[in-house]
Amino acid sequence: MPAPLREVLAALDARYDPALAEGWDAVGLVCGDPDEPVDRVLFAVDPTTAVVDEVVGTGAQLLVTHHPLLLTPVHAVPADDPRGGLVHRLIRARAALFVAHTNADRAPDVGVNAALADALGLTGAVPLEQAGTDPRAGLGRVGDLPEPMSLRAFAERVAVALPATVGGVRSSGEPGRVVRRVAVCGGSGGSLLAAAAAAGADVLLTSDLKHHPASEAAEVDGPALVDVAHYASEWPWLPVAAGRLSADLAGRVEVAVSRLRTDPWTHHVGQHPAAGEHPEHR
Repeated sequence: MPAPLREVLAALDARYDPALAEGWDAVGLVCGDPDEPVDRVLFAVDPTTAVVDEVVGTGAQLLVTHHPLLLTPVHAVPADDPRGGLVHRLIRARAALFVAHTNADRAPDVGVNAALADALGLTGAVPLEQAGTDPRAGLGRVGDLPEPMSLRAFAERVAVALPATVGGVRSSGEPGRVVRRVAVCGGSGGSLLAAAAAAGADVLLTSDLKHHPASEAAEVDGPALVDVAHYASEWPWLPVAAGRLSADLAGRVEVAVSRLRTDPWTHHVGQHPAAGEHPEHR
């Protein structure tokens, strides 16, 4: 028996408390009728055109994404606008859109960062930056690997654990450096470098690291850095969230995880070392 959308939304809000979201964020129901029945839910990182195609093609009545469709303020959603067009397509298909963004980042146990720490096999993982009074809720995670390994081996572990992207996995630090304690932050987590250092992390894994902070970090005795695609760092949350929603609703809704890669980068050209050699060094 399908569940009404409002019941599904209540289950999602119970796991991903809207109060944990940043003030600038746009979380919750974007479009949809709370009284409509739901028997199939699709989870994805991004609400892209291809993902909406998948929603329409599979007949899902609810799309749950991590990234908002309408993060910046809008005054209208006409059908000939790229974002407005997606809203119109969802409505015509009688499908709702729900977003769990920074509230999912901070959620305990089944949040984005908890899922990332679990995907890497970290033990005893706790938030890097606690949110509220719940010691399990907060931004990022820091925990220990089952056994020490080199930075090179850790980067290889990351490459296996996360979805493949054209950007791959980059690291900053001596490849042979031994790492045991690992800090992670799904998405853009460069601001947590100081917190990772304070927590005794040997390495910080996150996304979207900028040149200057990474260069400065390499000059001090702090954590090494591992940079992965933003999409890849947040994807492990999808099967966790989907599985928990199914359990919370006692299997009344079918859940699925989109296998579409919504990382925006589509091609990579490798360079032979000599090809990128600085003219002064030739």
